[in-house]
Amino acid sequence: MNIKRAGVGVEIGPSHRPIAPKNMGFKTHVIDHMSREDLKIKYKDANVALENIEEVDFIWRGESYAKLTNNHEHYDWVIASHVIEHVPDLIGFLSDCEAILKNDGVLSLAIPDSRFCFDHFRPLSSLGSIIDANVAHRDLTSVGTVAEFLLNAVKRGGTITWPRTSTDEFSFIHGVMGVKDAIKKVVEEGKYIDAHVWCFTPHWFRVIIDDLYALGFISMREVSFFDPGTHEFYVTLGRTGKGSGMQRLDLLRQTGMEISMADAELTALK
Repeated sequence: MNIKRAGVGVEIGPSHRPIAPKNMGFKTHVIDHMSREDLKIKYKDANVALENIEEVDFIWRGESYAKLTNNHEHYDWVIASHVIEHVPDLIGFLSDCEAILKNDGVLSLAIPDSRFCFDHFRPLSSLGSIIDANVAHRDLTSVGTVAEFLLNAVKRGGTITWPRTSTDEFSFIHGVMGVKDAIKKVVEEGKYIDAHVWCFTPHWFRVIIDDLYALGFISMREVSFFDPGTHEFYVTLGRTGKGSGMQRLDLLRQTGMEISMADAELTALK
């Protein structure tokens, strides 16, 4: 993940599963949406290791990370594991992270592969929708996204992520009436519902990042990429990154192969 233990970094929303825990010698500043004590209350019935929840250095309330931390171009690294798919404005999130990184600093991302998690039946996120969200300065998950997320969320073999070799049956997580109730609460009460806003396969994310850089929407490029063959993949970005190193057509062909794998599976289920 290109993280230097000797450096000073930020981990965003590590909750009870920190990647760079302070007790292992990492000089980590933690950003989260509530304090450690409040997080322990939130997860007390979730059967997780509450002792692993980090002390939160900065409680985020929607401001920029530079304003929140009072640090600009200060950190050697930022870690965001399973965060980027939740943010309403993906471009804004990347720009926020870049602002607190040194020139040679890196943003390390762990991202779910939508084919092997509860997003399995959702379409991949388009470049256009990502750009439009940024232009609109979107800071809340849209009603349509909440509806799509909840209505299509599935388990496979009873779990929300699964091995790529799984042939277990799918089942929906939410019923239609439950989804309708959630939409009503969003519309009428402004209730926040945590959702995956964006869906990616490994190479489609690489296309998106290359395109956003080429079009001038972001200033970071791919430093490294690793697909371990599980339900997630890893990408590191930075100002000094060289990009994917692949032609755009080749990236799109690889994306097509990823989609074809999922399509073939759906055909086999019919």
